[in-house]
Amino acid sequence: MLKCYIIIYFILLLGVLKISKKELQVNEEIKNENVRVIGENGEQLGLLPIEEALELAFSKNLDLVKIAPTAKPPVCKIMDYGKFKFEQTKKEKEAKKNQRVVEVKEIRLTINIGENDFNTKVKNALKFLKAGNRVKVTVRFRGREMARTSLGYELLEKFLNSCQELGTQDKPAKLEGRNIVLIILPKTTDTTKQK
Repeated sequence: MLKCYIIIYFILLLGVLKISKKELQVNEEIKNENVRVIGENGEQLGLLPIEEALELAFSKNLDLVKIAPTAKPPVCKIMDYGKFKFEQTKKEKEAKKNQRVVEVKEIRLTINIGENDFNTKVKNALKFLKAGNRVKVTVRFRGREMARTSLGYELLEKFLNSCQELGTQDKPAKLEGRNIVLIILPKTTDTTKQK
């Protein structure tokens, strides 16, 4: 008996009532013969036949909701299901609002890029890093340039050194097909955390 109370306590503690994409079983949808019932205030009502649990819920003008379908026997709670769903969607919207999407901006270079073009690309990368976005720097090789991949690695090293104040290297530059790719992550500061 104590084991059942502990299980129910942890189910409630861990928030089984969290948002889930699958719908919870409510009232007549519950097909089990016996269920462990929790009252609307969290008190234990014990192991009851489903008919008795439904009567108890309906007498209080509330719903019987199966919150732990995998438990033996399943755990059901008496609650206002409409209010519960409303609160969950509200929490979900709040969580989405606080979520920040990190974009990856791409900058393409070639091994024979001019100095001014290089500086413009660095300026753009710094702007992206300041905004909190990742920067993917790609050096493309055409035709016979593949024989000089070392120049591509040197160019990426120079680019990384130019962005050192606002960004850090994610992992070493890597040759992928006819491109060398380097990802630069923004350095975390108090201003980017606040955004």
